[in-house]
Amino acid sequence: MSTNKNKFKIALVIVAIVIAVGGFFAFKFYNIYFAPNVTAKEKYLYVKTGYVFEDLVTDLRYKEVLNDIGTFWQAAERMNLQGPLKPGKYRLKEGMNNRTLINMLKAGNQEAVKLKFQNIRKIEGLAGLLAKNLEPDSVAFMRLLDSAAFVEKYGFSTENVYTMFIPNTYEMYWNTSREEFFKKMNAEYLKFWNEERRQKAAALNLDPIKVTILASIVDAEALFDKEMPTIAGLYLNRLKKGMLLQADPTVIFANGDFTVKRVTGALLGVDSRYNTYKYVGLPPGPINMPSINAIDAVLNKENNNYLYMCAKEDFSGYHNFAATVQEHNINAKKYREALNQRNIYR
Repeated sequence: MSTNKNKFKIALVIVAIVIAVGGFFAFKFYNIYFAPNVTAKEKYLYVKTGYVFEDLVTDLRYKEVLNDIGTFWQAAERMNLQGPLKPGKYRLKEGMNNRTLINMLKAGNQEAVKLKFQNIRKIEGLAGLLAKNLEPDSVAFMRLLDSAAFVEKYGFSTENVYTMFIPNTYEMYWNTSREEFFKKMNAEYLKFWNEERRQKAAALNLDPIKVTILASIVDAEALFDKEMPTIAGLYLNRLKKGMLLQADPTVIFANGDFTVKRVTGALLGVDSRYNTYKYVGLPPGPINMPSINAIDAVLNKENNNYLYMCAKEDFSGYHNFAATVQEHNINAKKYREALNQRNIYR
């Protein structure tokens, strides 16, 4: 009887040991693969082009992305997260487990970036925006945009390449290369400049590049979109007559001081192809990234006989337009007096 009791006790001990060992391994398995491990420190994990596993681990440790780097390492080894990794911008969620994170990295399930171009004055500003949202830095983008050999393949010069970028919202991946980005933007440019728009440009004796350059001036002059076709008509009248455009925003651009509210004689003397008080015709490139409304305003310009414009003296943002210099002088005098009353001299 006692022998049976001993055997029963031994069996219970063995069962207990098996359960304990099994529990230990089950807990370890859970801890390695399924336990919450991602912290709330970072919203995204950026895997750079050329990264290998060791680079990834360094970033994870430095940015405190994980609660336990050791369990991640074990899971990664067992799930074959080795060699070159798939670059990208990966969204992290607090409490994400190692298995989910590793599967996301192995599959390359990165989140797309939405790039919105709008109201960017200079191409350097675009390069800065791109660097904030894509992997290459601003210097890398500027090197490409400043490469005559590269931009000429697409029909642009380094001075007018900015006309290729149509303001809109674009979706692409964070690890998009400079060349891929340029190719995508050129495809969008060709799509925008459809046959209808090209025909309208040709009717004005302009091409898409020149339309965009003029649109950049119109956009800089017009505070309100509804004035754009009128301003476009005025400048096209001047171009047709071979007159100086005398657009104040081009002088401000040429001087590089965008705080100026009153263009005076000292500023007008700057020797630059962007100074339309000094050089006839359009500048060699745009003075900003014009809106689509400004581009279409040029293509659908108002038929008028205006040659002069001046900001209204009520500072409403609208303009007084004139067909003769006599009318313009009256308008300009009223505006100058309004500026003097407000002590605005530059």
